[in-house]
Amino acid sequence: MLKGLLRLAPYAAALFTLISTAHAEDGRHVFTGTLGKMPIVVELNTTQQDEVTGRYFYEKYHRDLELSGSLQDSTLNLVEGNNRYGDDKPLPTLKLKSTDNGWQGEWQNPKGKKLPVQLTEAKLPAPTATTLPFIATLPKSDPYEYLRLQGLKLKPEKKENFMGYDLQWWTEPESKISLFSVESGYTKEEQQRINNHLLGRLWTEVIDYHRCMMDGGEYAEFDQGAAPEFLSPDVVSLDISTGYSCGGAHPDFGSSPINLDVHTGELLKLKDVLWIGEPNNAATEYDQLKVMAPWLVKQFTTLYPEEMKKPAEDDGSCDYTDESVWGYSNWHFTPKGIYLGAYFARYQRNCDNPDWSVLPYSLVNQHRGAAKMQLPKG
Repeated sequence: MLKGLLRLAPYAAALFTLISTAHAEDGRHVFTGTLGKMPIVVELNTTQQDEVTGRYFYEKYHRDLELSGSLQDSTLNLVEGNNRYGDDKPLPTLKLKSTDNGWQGEWQNPKGKKLPVQLTEAKLPAPTATTLPFIATLPKSDPYEYLRLQGLKLKPEKKENFMGYDLQWWTEPESKISLFSVESGYTKEEQQRINNHLLGRLWTEVIDYHRCMMDGGEYAEFDQGAAPEFLSPDVVSLDISTGYSCGGAHPDFGSSPINLDVHTGELLKLKDVLWIGEPNNAATEYDQLKVMAPWLVKQFTTLYPEEMKKPAEDDGSCDYTDESVWGYSNWHFTPKGIYLGAYFARYQRNCDNPDWSVLPYSLVNQHRGAAKMQLPKG
């Protein structure tokens, strides 16, 4: 079954080709063709003719090259790349004229070398019955990425057994993005729901990687890691950590865990599992967090008095007694309890996500949310 999940819709006969023009919902149009003899995929947004934006990749390499310029009298004048770091170096250009179903013209590098460009409106291979649900949404929402993913494959890596469940790790070789699928311990339907979500998330991270590489240019960095944290008959929980530098003033990093309800394949919210105060079906997660943050500080102060000890005001160390740092915590299940990560301002980012902040199941089970699941007694 997993091989079917991983197999992307092939370029096939006309039977599998969408007739409609490939364009995203926000005005971006996608073209395929050649630059010189090399096949390329191009995305252009000409909604603002004086500020045309776009990007393209060679099908052989899959890495984006940024485009910007203007459209005047059916002629596109574009610059490839940018000088956002102040280099002020000469950049390649493209001059393209409109045709009945695309663009044609030439590319020229700063040394004067010219290559012909031919582009036609992209026709997309239709998703098949075995296409991942996430990928099947892309022809409408992001046809450019849909075409990029046609040329990428996952590489099987190590297998491991975690908490009695067999896991198969997969890596997309170009981006080095990795995640696992679950191979045992669940019904066929549950396993498919779980793996649809996990492998969809892997491909989402691949897309994020390519966007970061384009935005960050030669200084871009994007490193991702994942770890299973807790698997049970009701829950699949894992942590995904990402460090990135995508053209902003400073590099950054963060965690974005996945907590899946096995029986629905849907993401769990913290309020589904942990609820403080009286039941209130109309309360939002933000409403609950306003109540939960002071409660968490109180519980952690009792459980971890040394770690929670407030530092002197002139001390640059971490103040975990500040309720606001627990307001938007990352969380996931562990064998001993629910982990909740603190979140600080950028200059104190080293304080984020301490390794000790686990709320034991003995407490969690006294304050359960609406989700029906069996958790350890702890």
